Amino acid sequence: MAAPHRTYEFRCPVHGFIQLNDWEKQIVSQPAFQRLRRIRQLGWTDYVYPGAMHTRFEHSLGVMHIATLLYDSVVKRSKSVLEEELAYNESGFERDRQLVRLAALLHDVGHGPFSHAAEELMPERKDGVPYKHEHYSAAIVRESLKDAIETHPLNDNCGFAANDVAALLEGSTSAKRAVFWRELIDGQMDADRMDYLLRDSLHAGVQYGRFDLHRLVNTIVAIPGAEGKSLRLGVKEGGWHAAEALVLARYFMFTQVYFHKTRVAFDVHLKGALETLLPDGQFPEPRNGGIAQYASWDDWKVLGLLAAGEGGEHGRRLAKRDHYREIYHTPESPTADDLDQFEQVKKALGDLVAAEAPAEKSWYKTGKSDIPVVSQTRAHQVEPLSKYSSVVASIKPIRQMLLYVRPERFEEAKETRNRILGANND
Repeated sequence: MAAPHRTYEFRCPVHGFIQLNDWEKQIVSQPAFQRLRRIRQLGWTDYVYPGAMHTRFEHSLGVMHIATLLYDSVVKRSKSVLEEELAYNESGFERDRQLVRLAALLHDVGHGPFSHAAEELMPERKDGVPYKHEHYSAAIVRESLKDAIETHPLNDNCGFAANDVAALLEGSTSAKRAVFWRELIDGQMDADRMDYLLRDSLHAGVQYGRFDLHRLVNTIVAIPGAEGKSLRLGVKEGGWHAAEALVLARYFMFTQVYFHKTRVAFDVHLKGALETLLPDGQFPEPRNGGIAQYASWDDWKVLGLLAAGEGGEHGRRLAKRDHYREIYHTPESPTADDLDQFEQVKKALGDLVAAEAPAEKSWYKTGKSDIPVVSQTRAHQVEPLSKYSSVVASIKPIRQMLLYVRPERFEEAKETRNRILGANND
């Protein structure tokens, strides 16, 4: 093994050079992490935006990089608050810095083939709630990456168990005070969305996901909780426009890229093909030995099966780029009348409808999750971002519905659609 103090560098198209220590490099070298080279970040988006061929591997490195920038900035600007509220000392800061880096690095290690498109085929838990890729990430950390995390010499300085990393990913109370830092990995102002917005914009060749990362890094702070409430991450008043821009960048990327009508069609086909390819039409649970079987599925395996002619009708359409065509959609935030018209069109089309797909997303949560903003002129008064930003306060979630037909029946469906819409407009 190389000397534990040695550092390594990855060249990143978004952040420049990303540094790893020998411990992190050993984790990255594990098959469970290398698998992310074979998981595309944006599924089949490259069939719409040809440059979007990047993977979860580079994204995971980027999230670790941004999470570290944010962590260091919070400690620098809020050191006394963290010492008073969470009893941190210098060794505590160093230990949890490494914990945040490992959790950020491994947060997506549980993604299925083609990322989020596969998530709909994850089974339900005993409580009836479906598993998400985060559950698989935590299970892979506990099982497949346990030795790499626990046995490296650098861990003698931290004493981490694999469960410490998994607990932070899950937001479990067993993470103890380190659970405060989970907002850097899973929150409304987290390193995950900061990286994917910039990275996806770059590779897709669009500008929608741009925002001022460095302004956010330079204004993020820890805010003491009032009246028994927990410590929160927020921004100084000078950074609220950058936080607003992050919310808007996410909105534009979803509406213009992630919810592009053709991309949604490919997600429909991928789900259908995977249902045909997977035993019992779904992935195994992340327990009782299911992780090894789950981890055997990646983009390469699926693409090989599709190339061999498997995957049914959906597999064939993916292989030949003969995707369903959108015939009708509601506005992004439909009214009751819009939904009524959608149902009329759907009923009139009848068996011409090949698929019905939602494009749903909430952009920002007010209330408890609202990003706190610290006033610089009113005695450090704290107000939510939604009070500063009328745009954030008024932005509506997307509840769009889309109808698709087979391309060979598009003209027939178009005539029916136009007849119904014309009748409604008379």
